[in-house]
Amino acid sequence: MGMNLHTCHTVEQTINQGYDLGSQLPNGSIVCLFGELGAGKTTFVKGLAAGAAGITPQQVNSPTFVYLNIYKGHRTVYHFDLYRLRDADEFLSMGFEDMLFAGGICCIEWSEKIAPLLPPSCLKITLLHESESTRIIRIDS
Repeated sequence: MGMNLHTCHTVEQTINQGYDLGSQLPNGSIVCLFGELGAGKTTFVKGLAAGAAGITPQQVNSPTFVYLNIYKGHRTVYHFDLYRLRDADEFLSMGFEDMLFAGGICCIEWSEKIAPLLPPSCLKITLLHESESTRIIRIDS
């Protein structure tokens, strides 16, 4: 178990932090993202998906209204945004559980809504909105 803190002053730095992590993640990783609206969760996933799948950050967008975007490159990234989800039962009823263990990399924004379904081994990333341009990224493994 470890914890790392990173301070990012630009969107590019946040994307780069995500990229660095994504390029190192093994297949089957589940990454849970925490932070208030506007904290930079989707921005971080842009970099993570680029690093993990070899796609461009511009290909990544928020799946808030569709719950899930799938990015396919040299690896598959499942990007969930569960902001509008009621609870874990709704997640199960949509058939999403299979994707958690499909061997790709899962990034889950608002993962607290499905906490009972997540393994203890998931990586926890908290983004704190320090100022208009500054984010603190805490990575707990």
